Amino acid sequence: MTVVSVSMPEELLERIDSFAEDHGYTGRSEVIREASRNLLGEFEDVRLEDRDLMAVVTVLFDYETTSVEERMMRLRHEHEHLVAANFHSHVGAHYCMELFVLEGDLESISAFVGKIRATTDTLSVDYSVMPVDEFGPTTGNGDH
Repeated sequence: MTVVSVSMPEELLERIDSFAEDHGYTGRSEVIREASRNLLGEFEDVRLEDRDLMAVVTVLFDYETTSVEERMMRLRHEHEHLVAANFHSHVGAHYCMELFVLEGDLESISAFVGKIRATTDTLSVDYSVMPVDEFGPTTGNGDH
């Protein structure tokens, strides 16, 4: 097996080590391998390929980290064909939440989520994806 060196904050390493111990992993390498497989497999669901999809992406960050908010605004504008709606809210005393509603194909949504995850200083990124076409055809009378 190839050995890979990865840089990460000490706090994250401590959480990984604690997780490994609490859940019976042989060590941090096993945790990192499983997390990597899960991340890479997230958007490889063949049931979502070639379908019209909707995604909701929620990003939490410290409100003093203006670089994250600027990055979210830049991504929204760069992907305006994909972003159906965007909502910004203050959460608690020190945090902001950015919510994106996306409509597009699996590749576009995956790329967008990847760019958000790659943004430095986000505290959490959560999302859900669902096929829009499984709701069936609209009735044409304005009911959805």
